[in-house]
Amino acid sequence: MVRLWLSCFLLPALVVSVAANMPPTFLANMTAVILPEDLPVGAQAFWLVAQDQDNDNLTYGMSGSNAYFFTVTPYTGEVTLASPLDYETLYTFQVTISVSDGSNHRQKEMQVIVEDRNDNAPVFQNTAFSTSIDETLPVGSVVFSVLAQDKDTGSAGVVVYSIEKVIPSTGDSEHLFRILANGSIVLNGSLSYNNKSAFYQLELKACDMGGMFNNSFIVQCSAPVLLSISVVDQPDLDPQFVREFYSASVAEDAAKGTSVLKVEAVDGDKGINDPVIYSISNSTRPGWFDIGEDGVIRVNGSLDREELLEEGEEVQLQVTATETHLNIHGQEAKVSTWVTVSVTDVNDHIPEFYNCSLPACTFTPEEARVNFTGYVDEHASPRIPIDDLTMVVYDPDKGSNGTFLLSLEGADAEAFRVSPERAAGSAAAQVLVRSSTLVDYERQTVMTVQVRAALGCRGPKPRALGPHSCCLLPCPQVVATDSVSQNFSVAMVTIHLRDINDHRPTFPQSLYDLTVPEHSATGYVVTSSIHATDPDTGAWGQITYSLLPGNGADLFQVDPVSGTVTVRNGKLLDRESQAVYYLTLQAMDGGNLSSSTTLQIHLLDINDNAPVVSGSYNIFVQEEEDDVSVIIQAHDNDEPGTNNSRLLFSLLPGPYNHNFSLDPDTGLLRNVGPLDREAIDPTLGGRIVLTVLVSDCGEPVLTTEVNVTITVEDINDNLPIFNQSSYNFTVKEEDPGVLVGVVKAWDADQTEANNRISFSLSGSGANNFMIRGLVLGAGWAEGYLWLPPDVSLDFEAESVFNLTVSAENPDPQGGETTVYVLVNVEDVNDNPPTLEGASLQGIRVAENGSQHGQVAVVVASDVDTKAQLEIQLVNILCTKAGLDVGSLCWDWFSVTPNGSVYINQSKAIDYEACDLVTLVVRACDLTTDAGFQAYSNNGSLFITIEDVNDNAPYFLPEDKTFVIIPELVLPNREVASVRARDDDSGNNGVILFSILQVDFISKDGATIPFQGFWISTSSEADVFTGSIQPVTSLDSTLQGTYQVTVQATDRPSVGPSLETTTTLNLFTVDQSYRVRLQFSTPREEVGANRQEINAALTQATRTTVYIVDIQDIDSAARARANSYLDAYFVFPNGTALTLDELSVIIRSDQDSLTQLLRLGLVVLGAQESQESDPLNQLISVIIGLGVALLLVLVIMTTAFVCVRKSYNRKLRAMKAAKEARNTAAGVMPSAPAIPGTNMYNTERANPMLNLPNKDLGLEYLSSSSDLDYVSLNSLDDNSVDVDKNSQEIKEQCHRPPPPGPDPEPLSAVLSGCQAGVSGQQLEELSYTNAGLDTTDL
Repeated sequence: MVRLWLSCFLLPALVVSVAANMPPTFLANMTAVILPEDLPVGAQAFWLVAQDQDNDNLTYGMSGSNAYFFTVTPYTGEVTLASPLDYETLYTFQVTISVSDGSNHRQKEMQVIVEDRNDNAPVFQNTAFSTSIDETLPVGSVVFSVLAQDKDTGSAGVVVYSIEKVIPSTGDSEHLFRILANGSIVLNGSLSYNNKSAFYQLELKACDMGGMFNNSFIVQCSAPVLLSISVVDQPDLDPQFVREFYSASVAEDAAKGTSVLKVEAVDGDKGINDPVIYSISNSTRPGWFDIGEDGVIRVNGSLDREELLEEGEEVQLQVTATETHLNIHGQEAKVSTWVTVSVTDVNDHIPEFYNCSLPACTFTPEEARVNFTGYVDEHASPRIPIDDLTMVVYDPDKGSNGTFLLSLEGADAEAFRVSPERAAGSAAAQVLVRSSTLVDYERQTVMTVQVRAALGCRGPKPRALGPHSCCLLPCPQVVATDSVSQNFSVAMVTIHLRDINDHRPTFPQSLYDLTVPEHSATGYVVTSSIHATDPDTGAWGQITYSLLPGNGADLFQVDPVSGTVTVRNGKLLDRESQAVYYLTLQAMDGGNLSSSTTLQIHLLDINDNAPVVSGSYNIFVQEEEDDVSVIIQAHDNDEPGTNNSRLLFSLLPGPYNHNFSLDPDTGLLRNVGPLDREAIDPTLGGRIVLTVLVSDCGEPVLTTEVNVTITVEDINDNLPIFNQSSYNFTVKEEDPGVLVGVVKAWDADQTEANNRISFSLSGSGANNFMIRGLVLGAGWAEGYLWLPPDVSLDFEAESVFNLTVSAENPDPQGGETTVYVLVNVEDVNDNPPTLEGASLQGIRVAENGSQHGQVAVVVASDVDTKAQLEIQLVNILCTKAGLDVGSLCWDWFSVTPNGSVYINQSKAIDYEACDLVTLVVRACDLTTDAGFQAYSNNGSLFITIEDVNDNAPYFLPEDKTFVIIPELVLPNREVASVRARDDDSGNNGVILFSILQVDFISKDGATIPFQGFWISTSSEADVFTGSIQPVTSLDSTLQGTYQVTVQATDRPSVGPSLETTTTLNLFTVDQSYRVRLQFSTPREEVGANRQEINAALTQATRTTVYIVDIQDIDSAARARANSYLDAYFVFPNGTALTLDELSVIIRSDQDSLTQLLRLGLVVLGAQESQESDPLNQLISVIIGLGVALLLVLVIMTTAFVCVRKSYNRKLRAMKAAKEARNTAAGVMPSAPAIPGTNMYNTERANPMLNLPNKDLGLEYLSSSSDLDYVSLNSLDDNSVDVDKNSQEIKEQCHRPPPPGPDPEPLSAVLSGCQAGVSGQQLEELSYTNAGLDTTDL
């Protein structure tokens, strides 16, 4: 136990770092990796990355049972996939990664997490499904349930069922079933074994909801399966008759018991087929018929067809078929049908006449008639029936018994006939026109016909078989005779004739002569006195007028009632186009009979045509010599001999009218005097255009204009004239072959032959020059005065030349004109220009569109008298803080040739990008002679860019978590901070922070406004920091988040300020998350290593570490630790680590654990386990004192006993020494040892108290018996390696003892080699303990 205490106490104090080659360490994130299961084999999976402080070459590797999944490139750390991953088989596993720098080897466990992909389709648990259901199964019932499973996770593992096809595929079955999300198939409609289908087959499919696979979103579906559903028939249907309609006939004299017909019904439920019983449930003639069990209907009484006349001679029987068993509802299953039995007739009636219309005839005595009346048009066509004659012949017998013959006789019988001539039962008898000519209204307005029924009327002695005699009436008659009984009936028909339209309208004349002015207004009445007559009356005598299509029909119209003819479109009435129109006027009566007459309409002339000039007039005369004489030819299309066609001539005003005269009646045009070509505008080319106005004398007056072009031809009657009275030219010296000057002359003649000019040169020194003429056109010419190529002037020899230039026409008889030319010799320009330094003084320009236009002028000078200077921009230099920023500012400014410096892109000028623009300029003399320097030296114009407030502040990103920790939050103490920058300079870049809003959001989601924070502003360099501090102490019981909205505002000297905002989350942390770490080093050293401790804890936990206190541990309570550090470990989301979570995390990070042990960490514990209230401390002190007193008594007692036993043992050892002469003695220490310890110096032993703590898993806290040896290995400079020493002692057992002083007797005995002692015993006992030295005896 003493050894255990010693090891627990000394191990943390003796952990030291060896100042040698540092081992490599993996990066902190080398703990886990997530890979998709569809990663292709050979693809890059991840990289192994480690750090080595010695910068040694690193070699990477991987081992473990699952390392076969990957291939590692040793020298780069690249890891590629060697074997496919499968999430469903192995979704996570561990591999051991290693790194070596050649001297040190490090290993680490890495967690490989396989990320699921949609690589599996759903699979049905069974593939053969079948079930049976009753046809009465309610809608919504579950028919069957299937199950499909998908091994994937997430949406890729969610199975969606669908019914792909229903067999039979009909409109009823398509939506008869539906499938739910859980795989239950539900009946969606009603079933019917008989009417729909007795069997269904559903094709089912299961698909997942889709997921990523091979970088694509896909949906996996199963193979389709079939579900067979059999429908079980139930007695839910009534029986059905095999035929929809039953009918039969029976003679009205049939005997009782006569079979009429047989009906048959079957069960509607085909799968049951229950027997049926027949009965007559209803009848229109009860008792006439009955039905047997076999379904045969028989006669049951006497029949009388005449009683059935109103019932169609039919008896309706309702036959009911009832099943022998009740249906599923407990009711009788039955069905009824109507059977029609027709009763045939016996011949016992004669035909009769009735005044009615089929089929509405009831054939009652009230409808019987013998007199009829009808109407017909005269001359009606043959086969036309008599109108309003409703005669029906009726014989109630059937078949041949009811067949009768119809005939017509009498005085007017030749004009008519009857139809039909033969009929059966009933027939509508019609009297038709036979001869149209006999039906004449004008000859006879009423005609009569006798219709009668008689037999034997054609013989001299007819038989009276009926109630009437056929010979009683000698007039025409219609006979209706029964073909079997020969009975008859007679009727009289009176026929009234109607008049028809048989006359046409007629005009009194066949031709009418009319007049109308041309272009008369629309609606102008041409005539209203033309009428037609028609002798017919009524509608037939009503006449309608119209114009038939033809010439002019579109120009005139007629009133259809009155016959008035008017103009329809007066604009088209033009006498000059057509003077006469012929129209056809038609009159039509109400019966569409018509006649026509001709209208001859003459148009009267009006002045509607302007004069027309014939031909064109172009006249050529020579100036000063020829005369003009021409007659203007014109005519007028209006009526000849009237004022409308009489013409007058006149000249319209013009610039040359005064030179001509025009006869108003004849149109003769003459010139008044000689014509001068030069008096005419040259641009006219000698052409004079006169406008002659030709007008008529009608009302209104109409006119026409015509142009007369008179071309006056030119003659040479003018001398050339120079444009200047004299010329003065300048020419540079020593410049041969140059142009000296140009003279210009003009000839007023307007043709090239007369105004062409040539030049000649004379005067003093004329031989030094030459002149070349150039014709410009329009009488102008130029003479170019040149120096010959081999002649150059000398300014010093002669500076002025007086010359005479002559201009003359080619005409030999023409004269010439001269002009004097003075030529001055000019000195050459041979001096370069210079820039004036005052104009290159630096200027300042504000950025971002603050200034526009000209900002500077660069000035240059030249001593030459004729210098023409231009300022040129050579280069632009853009710098920011003295550094070249490239071509950023090249487009900001421009320099014009006159030296003005302008701002090109005011908005683009940006102080933050460039604060100094240097314009490199030079001056150029554009007139400098070749061979001489034309440019000045370069000069620089410095433009300083001034800053304006054009950038809003912006917050810098903070990788921090701000928390409210009770121990650290005090009034005016910083709890959070923000940093911001402003790219502007000076006051424009100064930032002031303010708090806009603070909300406290509790853990239950409630939001409470809060006013307890303020913010201060500080700056360092160009970064401004806002320190958020509480105004007062915060309530530590509040748990939640403070949301603080901070605004950063700049403070420009001029213009509005700019601002931006950000929101911070300040999380509250409960004191229960306070964790205490104990260190073996004192408080000062812990404080000095605070940053390293913080970094190691941060790396291990990935949290923000807040250290709230560092204190020394009271010496009375010390065990292994000298100081403690209290801290909170907070995640970015505001949550914190508990003590247990911290312990697990630190254990899993061996690198951080090693670093913390190096810094003195010995114990992890919660604050509550280390501190207690004063009362508990007092109780602990009292208990501790009592325990200490008890321990002192026990130790003293034990020491006394041990000393006594040691003394006795030593005495026995002296005796044993005599017998152990051959044993080797152990090595003696050089210094006295401390009894009860394994230390070989005089330092005091430092056993560790066995205090309760949170075990970090350190070796020195293990309860194993091997801790004794471990504690031995942990001793300082005088420590002994048990394993090593045990091996050395084993070797010493076989060696002779080394020479030296006399051995200690007991050691010599115990170190001897005995044959029966095992190696294990030697390993446990073979070491020297100076506390057992017996040499003092």
